[in-house]
Order: sequence, then structure tokens, then C-alpha cells
Amino acid sequence: MRALAVIPAAHRRIQRAIAFAVVTAGLLLLPRTAQAQLGIEVGAAAPDVALETLDGRPARLGTAIAGKPAVIEFWATWCGNCRELEPRMQAAQRKYAARVAFVGVAVSVNQSPERVRRYVGEHLTGFTHFYDRLGDAVGDYDVPATSYVVVTDRTGKVVYTGLGGEQDIEAAIQKALR
Repeated sequence: MRALAVIPAAHRRIQRAIAFAVVTAGLLLLPRTAQAQLGIEVGAAAPDVALETLDGRPARLGTAIAGKPAVIEFWATWCGNCRELEPRMQAAQRKYAARVAFVGVAVSVNQSPERVRRYVGEHLTGFTHFYDRLGDAVGDYDVPATSYVVVTDRTGKVVYTGLGGEQDIEAAIQKALR
């Protein structure tokens, strides 16, 4: 009986991964400057989602962002828009590291924790990184595609969402610091 209870959860994860892949593929056809208020609603409370550290330990997103503004990027090693956004994210992290939490949530589509660890070792240093093995964060944040950024204020309220490689992360952080 217990094995049967696992099937629906596994099925939901597969459906979520397929939907994410289809939406990502469609959004990749948009101009690289495409930005929109997509996914989780601005004004909503940021969900505290169960994730994994890059070495496989259980972790909670809320712990990483509690009590200060946060920039959360849903990304993948294979994402061109994520690479394009990387210099802006790194510059913002260097400028605001003392006042803002920077979190990378690596989606699990077509990558492994090992691949993510290798990439992170060369890029995006200074961020707290998680791996979304089950797609729970992708689902709870209604992530439309990789390079999706959510910025929260110190109370955990979403003040910005954006998509694409040319987002104005600096302006988004200024909203969170008000």
C-alpha cells in the first residue's frame, strides 16, 4: 500500500517538471529582454519551502531569507538568460551583501547537484545555494522559467518578480530596501 501512495507524488513531480520544461522552451523563444510580472504575485508572502543544500541536506528557504530583504533567482547551469543576468547579480551581491540575502535555487530539470556544485564553484560565489530536487519551490513560487527572480522585503513580502537576462536587479533591490 505504501508504494501506491508514492505514485501520485511522483506523478505530480513529473507533471511539474514537464510543464516547467514546456513553459521554459516557449519563453526561450521570446526576445531576450522579455520581462513581466509573472509567477508569484507581488505583495504575496514568500513561501518557506523545503529544499536541499548542494550536498543533499534538508534546508528551508525561509531560514536563508528571514529578517532581511532577499533576491532569489531560480536558475540552471544550462540557462542562457541566467548567464546573461549573472554579472548584474554578482555586482548587486557585492554591493548589498551586508543588507540583502542572495539565494540561488537551482532547478532540477536536466542537471544534478554535482553539476550545480561545479558551476557554483566558478560562478555566483557569495550566494546561498539550494537544489530544488522535487520542484516544490518551482511550484510554490509558480516559476514560469529559469532566470526568474523574486525580490522580497525584510518582512518576506514579494516586491518584485522578473524574468530574463536584462533585469534591473538594482532597482528591484531598491524597492525591497524602502
